[in-house]
Amino acid sequence: NPRNKVGPGTGNMTVKMLEKVKKVIACEIDPRLVGELQKRVQGTCLANKLEIKVGDVLKTELPFFDACVANLPYQISSPFVFKLLLHRPFFRCAILMFQREFALRLVAKPGTKLYCRLSINTQLLARVDHLMKVGKNNFRPPPKVESSVVRIEPKNPPPPINFQEWDGLVRIAFVRKNKTLSAAFKSSAVEQLLDHNYRIHCSLHNTEIPENFKMAEKIQMVLKNTGYSEKRARSMDIDDFIRLLHGFNSEGIHFS
Repeated sequence: NPRNKVGPGTGNMTVKMLEKVKKVIACEIDPRLVGELQKRVQGTCLANKLEIKVGDVLKTELPFFDACVANLPYQISSPFVFKLLLHRPFFRCAILMFQREFALRLVAKPGTKLYCRLSINTQLLARVDHLMKVGKNNFRPPPKVESSVVRIEPKNPPPPINFQEWDGLVRIAFVRKNKTLSAAFKSSAVEQLLDHNYRIHCSLHNTEIPENFKMAEKIQMVLKNTGYSEKRARSMDIDDFIRLLHGFNSEGIHFS
């Protein structure tokens, strides 16, 4: 099955992969490096196993692949992880190198310092393992930060959850992850968004809204009834958020 190599550069690892697999699809943004890689395999038996896509991997439509290998710059780490996790058809696994702190956020557990929206969203959609640390002295020139290699395996089938809606809820809860949910949901922007969505939901279902209706009160009622008013996002796990989302949805409150 094809392997997807993001950022092949001059091709040291790409050549090693070509020797082992049937096909490598490499995605490279720098046309000069593409030329070097092509020159390197030209006239060898590896050339017909290599397909190169030139461009920004975030804007490129990914083909079908079995495994993905990449050493990612910090600024595209998060969008790339979610591009991968929402990619269909499913791939088997990704082996990715990130800056150490980003890698530790991916695997962070509830109640730990680095636990954040990135942690819970990734762990909802995939199994994530920290494989190894890579010291900065392994690179020339050495960067300022340490790195880590992580394995990501998407859950297949995925959890039966609307991810846009899930992310809408998690985003609100993690804006201030140390605040209680009761406080986090008191923001007027959040109230306006949920009120707007609620009115659309009611008109679609021909439900009449009472004249004295206040979204703020309905939100606090859901939080109280589900038992999450005084809970904080920093210590809530996936099951907690699934219950909370269900509590809101069953009252006609939606996040997307």
